[in-house]
Order: sequence, then C-alpha cells, then structure tokens
Amino acid sequence: MVDALKKMGKISRKGPVVLVIMDGVGFGKYKEGDAVAAALTGHLNKLYKANPWTKLKAHGLAVGLPSDDDMGNSEVGHNAMGCGRVFSQGAKLVNNSIETGAMFEGTTWNKLVANVKTKASTLHFIGLLSDGNVHSHIDNLKAMIVQAKKDGVAKVRIHALLDGRDVGEVSALEYFDPFEAFLASLNDASFDARIASGGGRMVITMDRYNANWNMVRKGWETHVLGEGRMFEGAHQAIETLRKESKAIDQDLPPFVIAKDGKPVGTIEDGDSVILFNFRGDRALEITKAFEAQELAEFDRKRHPKVEYAGMMEYDGDLHVPSQFLVTPPAIDKTIAEYLCASKVRQFSISETQKFGHVTYFFNGNKSGKFDDKLEEYVEIPSDIVPFEERPWMKCAEIADRVIKEVESGKWDFIKLNFPNGDMVGHTGNFQAVVCSMEGLDLQIGRIHKAVMEAGGVMVITADHGNADDMFEHGKDGSVQYKENGDPKSKTSHSLNPVPCIICDSNYQGEYESELKTGLGISSIAATCMNLLDFEAPAEYDPSIITMR
Repeated sequence: MVDALKKMGKISRKGPVVLVIMDGVGFGKYKEGDAVAAALTGHLNKLYKANPWTKLKAHGLAVGLPSDDDMGNSEVGHNAMGCGRVFSQGAKLVNNSIETGAMFEGTTWNKLVANVKTKASTLHFIGLLSDGNVHSHIDNLKAMIVQAKKDGVAKVRIHALLDGRDVGEVSALEYFDPFEAFLASLNDASFDARIASGGGRMVITMDRYNANWNMVRKGWETHVLGEGRMFEGAHQAIETLRKESKAIDQDLPPFVIAKDGKPVGTIEDGDSVILFNFRGDRALEITKAFEAQELAEFDRKRHPKVEYAGMMEYDGDLHVPSQFLVTPPAIDKTIAEYLCASKVRQFSISETQKFGHVTYFFNGNKSGKFDDKLEEYVEIPSDIVPFEERPWMKCAEIADRVIKEVESGKWDFIKLNFPNGDMVGHTGNFQAVVCSMEGLDLQIGRIHKAVMEAGGVMVITADHGNADDMFEHGKDGSVQYKENGDPKSKTSHSLNPVPCIICDSNYQGEYESELKTGLGISSIAATCMNLLDFEAPAEYDPSIITMR
C-alpha cells in the first residue's frame, strides 16, 4: 500500500492527462531505413514545432538491462514508465544468478536435476535460441547445459525456437550451427544432448495475451508430442523450410528432429522441463499448457507428468509458474497504485498485442487492478493476420474509444499504446512500416484535437525504438544489401532515443517551457504526476518538466 500523493496546487486543467505510447517509435541514427522519418507524419511534425519536446533514453542501463549495448524492449520500457524508477531486469538478473552460481545452488534447479537422475529421464529446455537478450540469451542455455552435465544429468533435449525478430531476420544458422558444435563437444558416453525440435517464434509456442492459442497448440504438438515434419538435423530443417516457405526465421514452420523415423526428444512422464525464456508475456501460455490440470484452449492429446520450471516467475500475482529459477524484480509503488491512493480516475487501452503492456507491465508485472472503482481496462481484439498485411492494425479503433472517453469527462488520466511501430517493425517490411506510421499519425492528430478541446494535456512518448531502424548497417554506417540488391531488413529493436512531446491545452507558465534532457523513460511517471498537479515520490526519477 502507498500513501496518497501531495497536491502541488499549481496546475489545473479541465481535461485529462493522456499518455500516448507509440510502441517502437524512436529517432533514427541513419536516414536510410528510418521508416518514421520516411513516413508522411504531418500531425506529429506540427506537434514537434508547436510544443516542448525532448529525447529520452529507452535502452540499456536506462531501463535496467546489463549494458548500453542491450536494446530496450516493451516489457522493461513499460516497467520503467509505470514505476518511475529503474529496476534490474530479467536479462541482468539471470546473468548475475548464473555468474554467481546462485541459480545452480537453488532449490528449483536441484529438484529438476534430481528428478531426471533418479528416474533416468530427460532434461528438456524450451526457448528462443539467439542472443537477442529480450526474451532469452543462448549463453544462459549453454551455461545450464554445462552445469547439467557436471551435475550428472545423462540426457538433454533442446526445443529451439528461431528468432529473426530480436536479431537478423535470417540469422538462425549463425546460432544453430555453432550451438550444435557446442553440444557435440560435450557429448560422450555418459552425456547425450541434442536439438529435438524447433520452429519460428511467430508460428509456434510464443503467443501472448491469448491472441492465438493455435500457436501454442502447434508448439505443444512439436515439442511434447513430436508430431510434425521430421528431419535428420536442425540445419537441414532450416535450409529446407526456408527454400520451400520463403519465410524469414520468425515465420518458419515447425520441425521435429528424428532418427530412424522416430522423434529424438518427445517429452514424457518423469521428465524435467525448463522454459529458458526470461520475459513473461510470451511465456505464460505455454506455461499454462504444462501446468494446468484441465486446459480448455486446445486438446493436448497427452499431458505428461513432469517437473516444470520457468527461468523466472512470469506473473507475480498469479505466481506462474509454480517453480522458477530466478526471482524477478519486485517492482512496487507504481504510478497506477499511487494515483488510485490519490483517488485519480484512470482509463487504460490498447489492442490485444500490447494490452498487457499498459496494464500488467505498466503495473509492475501485476495482474488486475489496484481499484476497480477508479480504473477501467479496455482491450481491442487484434487481427490474427500477418502485421504487414494490416499495418494500421487497430489504431483507429483505439483512437475512437480514447476520443469517446476524453469527451465523456469521466477520467483524470488516460494511457494507451499504439502497437504499430513495434509489431509491424518486426516484420522487416519497410513499406508496411511506413504505412503503419502514417496510419498512426492520423489517429494522433484526432486524439490531439479531442484532448485540446477538452482542456487536457497530451504526453506523447515511446517505450523503445524499432520502426526508426529498418535496415542493417555496417560498422561504417553503410546499408547492407542482399544478393538481389535489396537492403537487408532489420527486424529487431534499435538503440535509439525516443520522443517525449508535451501538448498542454492551457499552459500558463506553471513549468519551464524547455524540457530536461538526458533522462530516461522512467521519468515519464513523475512527469504525468506533476501534470496532474501532484508531487512525485522522492524515490522516483526526476520529472521531465521543471516546476516554477
């Protein structure tokens, strides 16, 4: 519980403070490949000219990641904005746990290892095989496999998802081939480790927010049941499926590794299973498939009795999974909790793909509301189609509802997430991303008009970059090209700063017109509190505005 915030008695507006999060929209470092700059964004351009704005850090240390070489992501970005401070995040916590040995001294690790040793069964790892460091890191997996051998585990199977989203779009073999060589170097008469299955992360296993349980079903059939197209090895599977499907890594069909016509690594009664992804949103559904006694979302056909653990606790309120290897950050004292204690009426909205970001992640990885009487959450169902085919996504529907709520006068604070820049950005389709930015810009113009007419304040920002960096660049900054002459698409987030624009309908000089520089997106929370006429908590990172 937190205390109510103290009123400043300096700012009074008729309308609400509206926080607009343009997911994945930053300031590009290069002209080539910057889809944000390439788009016709007349409304945003006018807002930059007419209002105070600044750039905010949204990656690396500024959002609790191990180093400034680590790109930001939606989870840590919304955590930082929602709690007003920087907590050490999943990647950093896992690294520390492995480096200090704490993970391998923990109860969960030793329980899972003891289970397979006692039963002469298999230790399985499921997760994203790359060094993207957004959902997972291959080095964490390698460290666990090495430790498993030291601890006397005899058989290990890896169910490896292709990334192509937080790393290069067709970079899978850069990870799979060296990883298979790594496994071969460990294998001997007493230890047998190999890849057992795989598939693209946007096709199997890693669905989120209950958007498409069919992905989880496919993952279950692939990893657990060993059902699907069979290959002798992962390299052969990836090359063959690429040629046939013409898909990039994240969209590659599932595959099963087999020997003599039989899968090498189905999951059976008595096995142990570790989901080595540390980020929660795309881990919850596959976790439910393993842990739920009854599952309504799809027919599991067979539900093996296993010792299951996640890399981290993916939902701190629901305590999912029941077993995990690393304790996540205990994020408390979020802006939503403070505002509820201060009797501030709040409305949160996005479409399915980012709904949990403006609720669960924004609230410090907590499900549910702080006060049912003061808060309302609205989820607009996302289309289940490739994002490049509907690059505008649901931004118009989100804007429709936000405008309605602004005009109602019911809310003091409204926050929304437009997913376009991130979700379409991950497709690598430059034209689609430009289209997504233009569709987004139209809706920002509509919301701005409504907020100004209502006498409110509109704060426009982002959680990280993506759409601003759509081409691969060399160390010298030059665009990298494919054999056919097209630029190599970049599907991962960027290290670029993001905007913060403050559009105040009735600015009376209550704060300096020049915004602070050099801050991170964690400063958004204190800023919104100030604009609501509250003093921010002392432990919060500084506001972007300076009160007079």
